[in-house]
Amino acid sequence: MGTHLIIDGYNLMGVMKGIPEELESAREDLLDTLTSYRHQKPYAMTVVFDGWRHDRPVEQHERYGGIEVIYSKRGEKADQVIQRMARHYGRDCAVVTSDREIIQVARTYGAFVLEAWEFADKLRRSSSGGAIPHKELDTGEDEQPARADKKGNPRRLPKAERRRRHQLKRF
Repeated sequence: MGTHLIIDGYNLMGVMKGIPEELESAREDLLDTLTSYRHQKPYAMTVVFDGWRHDRPVEQHERYGGIEVIYSKRGEKADQVIQRMARHYGRDCAVVTSDREIIQVARTYGAFVLEAWEFADKLRRSSSGGAIPHKELDTGEDEQPARADKKGNPRRLPKAERRRRHQLKRF
């Protein structure tokens, strides 16, 4: 099974542009941006928006440019829908959010988590066509020498950070 990208819609929208007065057009702009991104990276994508305030008795599912859009039902928040999906897909999904509770639950089930600002940066880079290099560790000679009891290259990123960057490159 391929990677399924689950996106906290209003969270990503808030990071990219802030939450505007006119939500409908802002949602469409976000979905247009995600559709063009999906043409470059053909992942299955689901964007989840809060619908609990709009008196929808059941969860509403729509398709927009190959992206599944879910509006939560009355009494249920988008966070709960995302957590349920992360539980269902487990290691086969990546969750885009900045909500700490969702991040904790997603990681518990083995999902890869991208902070909303990280994914927004990826979207900006993909739309501009240029790659912005990652900031690497400083290799200047003015650093203090490494402790004698510590092993490994002091200028190399820790293994967990290298693994995360490798995973992040897929998106």
